[in-house]
Parts: sequence; C-alpha cells; structure tokens
Amino acid sequence: MTTLRENRAGLGIALICIGIFAISVNDLLIKSLSDNYPLHQLVFTRTSIALVLSIVILQIEGGARLLKTNRPWMHLTRGLMLVGANMTFFASLAVLPLGVTTALFFVAPLFITLLSVVFLGEKVGPLRIGAIVAGFLGVAVMQEPWNSDGNGIGWLFILPMTAAALYASMVVMTRALGVTSSAAAMTIYNQATFLGVSALFFILAGQGQYDPGADTPSLHFLLRAWVWPDPEDWTVLGIMGIANGVTAYCINAAYKMAPSATVAPFEYIGLPLAIFWGWLVFAEWPTPAVWTGCAMILGAGLFVFLRERQKNKPNPGKRYLSNKR
Repeated sequence: MTTLRENRAGLGIALICIGIFAISVNDLLIKSLSDNYPLHQLVFTRTSIALVLSIVILQIEGGARLLKTNRPWMHLTRGLMLVGANMTFFASLAVLPLGVTTALFFVAPLFITLLSVVFLGEKVGPLRIGAIVAGFLGVAVMQEPWNSDGNGIGWLFILPMTAAALYASMVVMTRALGVTSSAAAMTIYNQATFLGVSALFFILAGQGQYDPGADTPSLHFLLRAWVWPDPEDWTVLGIMGIANGVTAYCINAAYKMAPSATVAPFEYIGLPLAIFWGWLVFAEWPTPAVWTGCAMILGAGLFVFLRERQKNKPNPGKRYLSNKR
C-alpha cells in the first residue's frame, strides 16, 4: 500500500516562516552568549529544554508509538548531519557578523541542486548551472579579494558553507522520512542526537583541556570549559530552548507536508531578520561588498527554486523517495 504524502502548501509556508523567525532568535541568543559559555554546553542546555516541548507535541500527535521506525540508521545519519550543520554554523557566529554568517548559509539551495545531480542523477540545465556559479561568485565577492589588506576572515567562510552543505543533505532526507515519520518524532530523534553529541563533548573536553584560548575564537567557543550559568542567563537559556523546539518542529513539519521547492524560498526571510538582529544588538552593518554578495547568493537560490517549480520537476526529496519505494 502506498502512503499518501501530505501536500498542504499554505500551512507548510506558515510553519517555515514561524520556524525561521524562531531560529533567528535562537542564533541571536547563542551569539550573545558565545563569550561566556562553550558551544556544546549551550547546545546541551537548549536541547534539554526543547526536548520537553517536543515530547508534549508528540503526545498531541499520537504518543510514543510514533517513535517506532524501521529506518533508525537513516534517522541517526540525518541527526548527525544536522548536528554538524549546527556546530559549524554556530562556531562561525563567534567570529563573523550574524548577517554574513546567515547569508553564507543560504548557499544551501545551491548545494541541494548539486546533490540532486551527483547522487540522484537529476538533469540541470544551463540556466540553473549559471545561477549556481553566480551564487558562489557572491561568496567570493563578500571576501573582497580586490582589497590588498584582506579582511582576515575569508577562510572562516568555510564554516557556514559547510553548515549549508550538511543542511542540504539533511533536507533531502527529511522529505524521504516524512512519509512514515511524524514531525515530532523526527524532532525528538534529532534532539536525542544533539544531546548525545554534546554530552560526549562534555566527557571528552568539558574541562577545557583542549581549549586553544581566545586567540582562536571559533575553537575557543567550541572547546572552552563548561561553567555553571549565571542567574540572569537562565531566562535567556530558557527562551533559546523554546525557540529551538519551535524551530525543529516547524521546519520538520513544513518539509513533511509540502514540496521543498514550495517551502524553501521562504527560508530567505532569515537573512533580513539576521541583519536586523545584528544591527539592533551587535551594531553590525554589512559593507557594500557584503550587500552585493548577499544579493547574488539570494538571487541565485531563489532562481534555482523558481526554475524548479516552473519546470515542474520533482524536488530532491521526492526523487529520493521514488527511488526507494
């Protein structure tokens, strides 16, 4: 018997918008705490709080029986991809402006297209190839290669771009798993992976024994010693956990019930939100080169998705699913 795929585009769009707003708040709060706590401690704390919220949603959706799956390794692989995407993205937040990090992360749609070519055998025409090239040229523009002094942080662009590649892989798997797994169940699997990885970080490096010091901010953020949170930070940690739970559920549900080509363009509201938070909280304002690079990346990503819809081609998740049934 063939399981019917949900395709409620309007609700999917609403959920992705809610999820992206929540994740922008989460990113803001993590960046604000990056000078005081290690990344894996923040991940462990926010995930513990989000897990409680996810369990409540799971009970509403149908209870613990929804956690049963015949593809546990796929869930684990998907969760590890998401953990890797988060870790590399948040590590870049410690040293890059919020808007720049978010803009670089939006090369994810270009990676989705490349993955569909390499792994799924999908045909991509010259227009989309040109858009992909333009998007990656936008990354180069943001580094201001014409500036002889250099900005000193160009190599750090690898971090959010790695996050984008891992996230793109996760999105493909989300669509496939969405046929047999509820959004709350997928969220809980993800959060269990986050807890496991962050707990392992605590066991192996929680005393700060591998911390290279503040001269290397990204590794310092990742490997510094765990500390007991200050009383005034518990509220921030609580909001971060709630935002994380809302984000995880909404994004999983959105990609489960609607095609990625319909939903994904609305993720781009995350960039103006990131620029706004960066300006409001950290007094960050993009340079003209960054604005130009942002426009090239976003324009390329939106073109890829709109071209996908225009040609009425299956999205990567649907193609993956049809090959597996």
